[in-house]
Amino acid sequence: MFARISQQTPQPSRRPCQSARWLAFLPLAGLLAACGNSASTINERAPRVGSAETLYNNGVDALRSDRYLLSVNQFDTLQRNYPYSQYTANAQLMEGYANYLLNKYPEAVQQLDRFLELHPTSTDAAYAFYLRALCYYEQVADVQRDQQGTIEAMDALEEVITRFPQSPYARDAQLKIDLCRDHLAGKEMLVGRYYQQQNDFPAAAGRYQRVVQDFQTTNHVPEALERLVEVYLDMGLLEQARKTGSVLAYNYPSSKWYEDAYDHLRAHHLIKGVDSKDNKQGRNALQRAWHSIF
Repeated sequence: MFARISQQTPQPSRRPCQSARWLAFLPLAGLLAACGNSASTINERAPRVGSAETLYNNGVDALRSDRYLLSVNQFDTLQRNYPYSQYTANAQLMEGYANYLLNKYPEAVQQLDRFLELHPTSTDAAYAFYLRALCYYEQVADVQRDQQGTIEAMDALEEVITRFPQSPYARDAQLKIDLCRDHLAGKEMLVGRYYQQQNDFPAAAGRYQRVVQDFQTTNHVPEALERLVEVYLDMGLLEQARKTGSVLAYNYPSSKWYEDAYDHLRAHHLIKGVDSKDNKQGRNALQRAWHSIF
């Protein structure tokens, strides 16, 4: 049985490699603490096959002393030689965790999938799903690269929330989903800005619209609205630009992106009776004109 995890969930960082490793460790702490020192001296080379208990204790001792590769070897040897042992299920989970610490995420996912397939009703299933999701999350790529991994991470994290909404892992999973969504929105903005620089305004507008429609809770929305004002003006869609500026004014009146949009609209004479950017009457006129344009 695994030790109960603390109810305090860590705040995830924007650097996936630094996130939640101590949280992933906690459910294993009980096992690590419970094992004795029966295998305090371990040969770092290919292990001799001992009993299931010996192999398990060897793997735990290696994991405790940060010898993760040796730990993987011990747990794997146990599973191959004693598939029906009482230690096998825990060894599968521990091997998944050791691979996670080695940054061998595909191997960790494969091991965790095996555990979940063989023990779907285990009391440790919630942890296994969470650790599996972390493996995907750690592989989230920079916005310059393909974001399929980010989508896979979101799917795995959402599965944790769907299956175990009351578990201590659900809140941390939600925080990471929010970061993934912000990451995907950032990718859309990057592509949109590229299209805009290439004067492909319809393609740029499509990217910015997706940010506004699909990633409304991210901090990229104000810029997306301002960029939409720009591309609509470039395409001659003046009324669409004015309406988009109204949405920006209503929702983000203090944003620097609203300042830029205001200047663009005023330059195209879409804000009547206003001579100064600091004239509150003109700003209020935009806010009064707000309504949904999507």
